[in-house]
Amino acid sequence: MEVNKVCIVGAGVMGSQLAQLFASSGYEVSMTDIEDRFIQNGLNAIKSNLKKYFVDKGKMTQEQADKIVARIKGTTDLKRATERVQLVVESVPEEMELKKQTFKRLDELCAPETILASNTSALSITAVGSLTRRQDKVIGMHFFNPVAVMKLVEIIPGVKTSDETCQVIKDVAGKLGKETIIVNKDVPGFVVSRLFLVLCNEAVKLLEEGVASAEDIDKACQLGLGHAMGPFRSQDIVNGIPVGLHALDYMRAELGEFYRPCPLWRRKVEAGELGVKTGKGFYDYSQQR
Repeated sequence: MEVNKVCIVGAGVMGSQLAQLFASSGYEVSMTDIEDRFIQNGLNAIKSNLKKYFVDKGKMTQEQADKIVARIKGTTDLKRATERVQLVVESVPEEMELKKQTFKRLDELCAPETILASNTSALSITAVGSLTRRQDKVIGMHFFNPVAVMKLVEIIPGVKTSDETCQVIKDVAGKLGKETIIVNKDVPGFVVSRLFLVLCNEAVKLLEEGVASAEDIDKACQLGLGHAMGPFRSQDIVNGIPVGLHALDYMRAELGEFYRPCPLWRRKVEAGELGVKTGKGFYDYSQQR
């Protein structure tokens, strides 16, 4: 199956970046969310990103950027958004029931041949697609933030996902300029999140125990392990504090106590200290706002 038109469900941080990526690669894109303001925020973010990281740096002209934006159509009407699409990529909050109901509704609206992909970072793809009548066409397609820069896409087949669906998604990822890995078992956290969240959880424990500061733990990961960014700065920038907590809670429930989140992580979320967007996370950004 050839993919020409894609629907992105969710216009937030990841959803808007996915819309930008697909449109930049020549796909016709519909981006949908539950309120017009979310869609407008997403479109504004796309325009800002294209200008800041591409036009201003001489990587593309303003005319080229305008053509990318023109390929993206925003709507709150899910039925309209899914018309004539061959692929849907869901990027709604990391809540299992929300994703299951979203996939159920997509299954009702989309053409029988349409592939339904989830950008979840940790949740079971089999469970996410369990209420659909097309489990052979349900798959995980996990991108990483920032989407335009990070080269990897995790492809996660569910128990009933067909080989044909996997191949289509692998081909699409290639056209997007991405490298792929296949996750052979639909396990919580897949590969990257399962590795990274354990590191992040240990980093939070070290901070809570007073072993080292957030700055020095990040520095240790960058200079000692070769990471581009430390776990605390990474969580702050990509809105990973609540997402990481939810993922660890899910992994703990499915895989055992080894994945129990450090209490400091939960206190951060309860205090509304979610990272850059709230002015404070593991670092204080209040002076930058």
